[in-house]
Amino acid sequence: MLLRVLAATGVAASLFGSPAFGADSLPTPPDRIVIDVATVNGSGCPAGTAAVAVSPDNTAFTVTYSGYLAQVGVGSKPTDFRKNCQLNLRVHVPQGFTYAIASADYRGFAHLENGATGTQRASYYFQGEPGTTHSTHRFNGPKDDNWQATDTVDVAALVFAPCGEERNFNINTELRVGAGSSDPISTTSFMTMDSTDGSINTVYHLAWKQCP
Repeated sequence: MLLRVLAATGVAASLFGSPAFGADSLPTPPDRIVIDVATVNGSGCPAGTAAVAVSPDNTAFTVTYSGYLAQVGVGSKPTDFRKNCQLNLRVHVPQGFTYAIASADYRGFAHLENGATGTQRASYYFQGEPGTTHSTHRFNGPKDDNWQATDTVDVAALVFAPCGEERNFNINTELRVGAGSSDPISTTSFMTMDSTDGSINTVYHLAWKQCP
């Protein structure tokens, strides 16, 4: 699967409200970025169910899914308790610039019976680089409502792509549901990453750094 998305030139916005990433101090890429989705693999994103779009101002891209569901209980298969999706992205940036993922917004819906648990987890890393950033968000039943989680990386902890090199960027997300003390024989607990229109929207915010 190869999906190319173009983004128009724009001014990078502040991602943390920090002076280090304010609009006045953050360099603006002089050209558009191009994101190639090299591969999309995982039980939560079968072929044809994931798409990527880049924001007009170059500061974010959105991944949209249409079948990302983890569940336990009535009607579930033994493997349904965990679903994952790994995105392998080729991000082409203007010469003299590099980037990192500064924050990510996840949204979905959870129906968790009393005693059941849900987990959303994500990992971020550049191909060939040792640094990997992990985040985990947990939810407890009873819950029957939308959920939202945001990963934010401290400025000092940002791992940028090497200047002058193209390294694929990997984002591995996971949903996991556990029955806990609930009764999986008579109930169903599930968790999705989806919005009210039934699609799954995850927004990744980019931080830019000018190469020396």
